[in-house]
Amino acid sequence: MKKKTLTAKPNSQTAIADRNVTMTNSLTRAAQGLTLPEKRFVAAALAKTDSTDARGLMDERMQTVRLTAMEYAETFDVTLDTAYEQLQASSAALQQPKVVVERQTRRGTVREVRSWVITSKYAKGEGYVEVRWHPDLVPFLFGLRKEFTTYKLKHAAAYRSIYTWRLFECLKSWQGAGRWSPQIGEFHDAIEATPTARANFKELRLRVIEPAVKEMKEKNGLIVEWIPVKAGRKVIALRFKFTPDPQGNLAF
Repeated sequence: MKKKTLTAKPNSQTAIADRNVTMTNSLTRAAQGLTLPEKRFVAAALAKTDSTDARGLMDERMQTVRLTAMEYAETFDVTLDTAYEQLQASSAALQQPKVVVERQTRRGTVREVRSWVITSKYAKGEGYVEVRWHPDLVPFLFGLRKEFTTYKLKHAAAYRSIYTWRLFECLKSWQGAGRWSPQIGEFHDAIEATPTARANFKELRLRVIEPAVKEMKEKNGLIVEWIPVKAGRKVIALRFKFTPDPQGNLAF
């Protein structure tokens, strides 16, 4: 018997795509260790979290997020079957150490690897997943007043590449300047390039940068110009300049 595919139906009560995804600039540009489904999960959960509410720093109840399969399916234009599968897999994966958190001490920068969440509850029969953010990440997600990145989830939800999403976030974190000039190592880390792409700039250009720039133009109306900065024949940095497409339908 052929398995029936469940399809999400529009529901105005689950329009999290119109809400904001917000985190500190440092977390935005840090290695996040996420696959595309995991990135979707984190972004959707953040869209349901009021990051401007300082009470979240103290109240564990505000740090617990419930995400339904219907919300996920509508936001990312997938079937309910796919939503169930990705919610279950992502909620489990996000309990593993993934994100690199940096903190400053008197002896310099300390890099620590943390999981995104510390507990998760998957209830397929009731159509939701519930997770609680890792307490070490709470200061990067709640009570934010300065040096943070924010964007509407709908402006990234259509991306089909994790590289596009990561580049989009990095550019958003520099939106006020309209340009981003990372050293090549910084870019590798922020975009989480593969070892092959790190070793071969042509691979990085063809597999990461050019497809990401194209997808942002097509799906977000963002015009990105970029150039490599070289020392001799070696690429040592990148220069990005970006503006919303005046003919586009989506805001940046």
